[in-house]
Amino acid sequence: MNILERCGRLLARYLAAPGSREVRVATCRPDLLAATLRRGDVLLVEGSSRFSTAVKYLTQSTWSHAALCSVDLAGREPADPAAIELIEADVVDGVRRVSLEPYARLHTRICRPVGLAAGEVDRIVAYAEARIGQLYDLKNIFDLARYLVQTPPVPTRWRRRMLALGSGDPTRAICSSLIAQAFQSIRYPILPEVVYRHSGDPACLDCYDELLHIRHHSLFAPRDFDISPYFEIVKPTLTQHFDPHSLNWLDEPVEAAG
Repeated sequence: MNILERCGRLLARYLAAPGSREVRVATCRPDLLAATLRRGDVLLVEGSSRFSTAVKYLTQSTWSHAALCSVDLAGREPADPAAIELIEADVVDGVRRVSLEPYARLHTRICRPVGLAAGEVDRIVAYAEARIGQLYDLKNIFDLARYLVQTPPVPTRWRRRMLALGSGDPTRAICSSLIAQAFQSIRYPILPEVVYRHSGDPACLDCYDELLHIRHHSLFAPRDFDISPYFEIVKPTLTQHFDPHSLNWLDEPVEAAG
């Protein structure tokens, strides 16, 4: 291991440590989250590490991390978060397999692709599984670390490009680019660029075909799965026959904090 890589790993461990800013807690019970997640879902997480602070600033988003669900409960009981398996690119350990348990009590969001056959979901998961063991893009770590020294007034239009300052080495990954590549491997859209091209019909000068162009995987951020028109947002509480009339309300006034 050379000096640069050693420094990168030390920096990664520093960035992975919890930051000083508070984050929202989970909005649903861990068992509900576990019962709702399905194979092929993308789980977005609002992290609390120093690294997460930089990602959330550059993307102007709540979400700093993304993981792909590779094993679900499929109706089994009990709904134990430890039984759910995710594939993620971790800043310290690289691409790895983890359980849902570390994220079950954090603020999360489920983004579900629509219209895929079981075999297509298998290919997405297989793509991610084949990359387990690959290292995180250390060049990306050095780039993001600069924004923790002093948060610069970076114009919004430049922020996404700053997430793509990594080495570009396909054997290294960041969390969102790994998942983006997995979906792109079966040509499932996330946020493709739209290109308009004349239809070629000489009788219709105003006729254009709308074509989708795959965006480079390094330009994807966790929030893109949230705002994508091709992923369904699944809220665990609402999938479990939610009844607003069954809620127990506290009628006594609650003093405001602070």
